[in-house]
Amino acid sequence: MKPDGFVLFELAPSRASPIPQGERIPNVGAGLLANDLGSDIRRMEKNVIRVLVAEDHTIVREGIKQLIGLAKDLLVVGEASNGEQLLEALRHVPCEVVLLDISMPGVNGLEAIPRIRALNNPPAILVLSMHDEAQMAARALKVGAAGYATKDSDPALLLTAIRKVAAGGRYIDPDLADRMVFEVGLTDSRPLHSLLSEREFSVFERLAQGANVNDIAQQLALSSKTISTHKARLMQKLNVTSLAELVKYAMEHKLL
Repeated sequence: MKPDGFVLFELAPSRASPIPQGERIPNVGAGLLANDLGSDIRRMEKNVIRVLVAEDHTIVREGIKQLIGLAKDLLVVGEASNGEQLLEALRHVPCEVVLLDISMPGVNGLEAIPRIRALNNPPAILVLSMHDEAQMAARALKVGAAGYATKDSDPALLLTAIRKVAAGGRYIDPDLADRMVFEVGLTDSRPLHSLLSEREFSVFERLAQGANVNDIAQQLALSSKTISTHKARLMQKLNVTSLAELVKYAMEHKLL
């Protein structure tokens, strides 16, 4: 059985050739992968861009798949609902682009990006996030994303972004581009959370989502003492004295 929420290979009937009778699709543990079928598809559609969708909300994920399904040159070859599933999928499913949500349970998007980049022949990473903040986009690009789009982007622009990063280019949501130019480099206009290290930001994000120190320690494979130290430092940097203030800060800056 596959883990809940994990579909490693899905294909619309109109886009796939039938599997010969008696031929077995190999089981790869975390999900299903049809290597031979994937090769057949590649031969049939030489210019297709294979996309793996990583998004923890089922409704959003299904909507993305339907949108991509409208484009003849794009094909969803797998999906994952958290970072661990994504990393497992990438060991078995070849793709040109990973469409990645930042705020996923377990290994989040920002943490997954450098791990994806460390793979052999890594795919291009296009972040698709609800965070329309220049600092968040800058963080994603800094750790290795090829592009950043927001979930309220025009659907046509999202398809354009996928094609652009697949071709080796870069893409930034147009509404964010100007803000990145004028905000990211200006110290006085930068929000306090831009001062957090990548690890501190990961802890901050989880605290804001309601996780406790022990939960975060388990998720990040660190000691509770280390997480407590990160918590104290990040709260000092954010100038907050309680979890309630921390959550309020996250909401005010659209980080939740």
